[in-house]
Amino acid sequence: MIVGIDLGTTNSLISYFGGADGAPSKAQLIPNALGEILTPSCVSLTDDGSLLVGRAAREHLVTRASHSAAAFKRAMGTDREFVLGNKRFRAEELSALVLRSLLADAKAHFGELPTEAVISVPAYFNDAQRKATRAAGQLAGIKVERLINEPTAAALAYGLETAASDKTFLIFDLGGGTFDVSILEMFEGVMQVHASAGDNFLGGEDFTRVLIDSALAEHALRWEALTPGERGQLASRFERGKLALGRNQQVKVVFEVAGKSAEFSFDEARFEELAKPLVQRLRVPIERALRDAKMDPAKLSEVVLVGGSARLAMVPRLISRMFGRLALRHLNPDEVIGLGAGVAAGLKARDAALEEVVLTDVSPYTMGLETSKADERGNIHSGFFAPIIERNSTVPVSRSETFGPVRDHQKELELVIYQGESPHVSHNVRLGMISIALEARKALENQVEVRFTYDVNGLLQVEATELRTKRRHELIIQQNPGLLSEQDIRSRLTQLDKLKMHPREAQENTMVIARAERIFAEYLLARPQITEWLALFAAALGSQDLARIEQARREFNSALDHVEQFA
Repeated sequence: MIVGIDLGTTNSLISYFGGADGAPSKAQLIPNALGEILTPSCVSLTDDGSLLVGRAAREHLVTRASHSAAAFKRAMGTDREFVLGNKRFRAEELSALVLRSLLADAKAHFGELPTEAVISVPAYFNDAQRKATRAAGQLAGIKVERLINEPTAAALAYGLETAASDKTFLIFDLGGGTFDVSILEMFEGVMQVHASAGDNFLGGEDFTRVLIDSALAEHALRWEALTPGERGQLASRFERGKLALGRNQQVKVVFEVAGKSAEFSFDEARFEELAKPLVQRLRVPIERALRDAKMDPAKLSEVVLVGGSARLAMVPRLISRMFGRLALRHLNPDEVIGLGAGVAAGLKARDAALEEVVLTDVSPYTMGLETSKADERGNIHSGFFAPIIERNSTVPVSRSETFGPVRDHQKELELVIYQGESPHVSHNVRLGMISIALEARKALENQVEVRFTYDVNGLLQVEATELRTKRRHELIIQQNPGLLSEQDIRSRLTQLDKLKMHPREAQENTMVIARAERIFAEYLLARPQITEWLALFAAALGSQDLARIEQARREFNSALDHVEQFA
């Protein structure tokens, strides 16, 4: 069985392509143990050493900040580690725990565990980040059949839902941690991506952070001086305040720092003024994608908003200013990538309902080698970037160029691979290196053909062939701390298997208790009531009467809703 997964910065989803009782096949989302489609991409370690994933873990970001982690997708492909209690995890491992939770939901839905998955990634994820995503799949025990770019997945869902044909549209994908834009054309069942661009460090988290930074500055406070719990509280309060702005003309956020109560008020105009630098950053990838696609904005059929952060009021205003039209939001922006991943899973499984659908994609980055140049005096200057595959080339793509040593009798040739758009490699991302031992010959006799092959999963293969001897060399990633070796993956898989996952059937009860603990920490006046409600719920749990527990849980959640609404 193959499933589609949207592994997001803020929330993750799992889906499949199929039908029931003779109904036509379509992409369908699978609910988690709470009956919800969105599973927060959060992980927390409890006192007994078991792991929580999802909403309960998100609540622990306030009450157990030193034992919890979120937004780790931004660290994929790096060697950064997150500390949860006395354990350390890389981003791949935390992502694998989220994947395991999603797969458990699929097993509960189907009665069997999926064996393969299509996982969506930001179009602007580099080679190391894509390899890290595959490693997360391995650590979760799933074969990653394909990686699909998030805006391309959204376009698949949009195209099948609307039966769009002979249209060119722009997908504007603003998630919790990343921003992507792609320009696609649909004609006669063929979906062709013309150009992609983006920013891996621009998303809803950054819009929340500008509010937090402004509030701290107004009260002469510094983020660095806050405790992990205070940071978690601020992130939780201001995220809810940001979302509440759509329902209210003005929002007031009250927060506790260093034992003192403070508040910060903002309306849409103030928020947009604070976020102006971020909005300007949104324009850059849009303009680049339009240039690369050689597309006149007036000729776009539609602009489609994707990602939960696309709900910000300033986003459709930006689209209106740039394109002179309203953006489409008729599909749920939180769910459309997950649905598209499900369609991609159906394509991979060769579902009959998709036999006339053809999908093409592009390389979002330029990839090439570091080269050196000699000046008129014979001095060698290194650090220049020589592109081999230009960005927005249709994939799969294979290109080759010939390179050689800069001096006669040179005994070694280092082919250093980079990815980026700068003429100087110091501003690009190093991917790896091939080192070739040369015989002591003239430079022209030691030429090497270098071939780059980039596949539909966004993975790069590099081969170097010595023209004189026909010896072949393949890319060996060296000195790249952002990648796990196969041995590392096997070792970390063993360690993850030893961890105890919190029972799925207890998640609803765990979540409401975690939520109550978070509200207890945030709202001082509500503490006596919450303590009483916790005792009543503990008594219901102790009865082991499922009907009584369910009724108590509903009442507890309703009471907590009231506290958050009127506090």
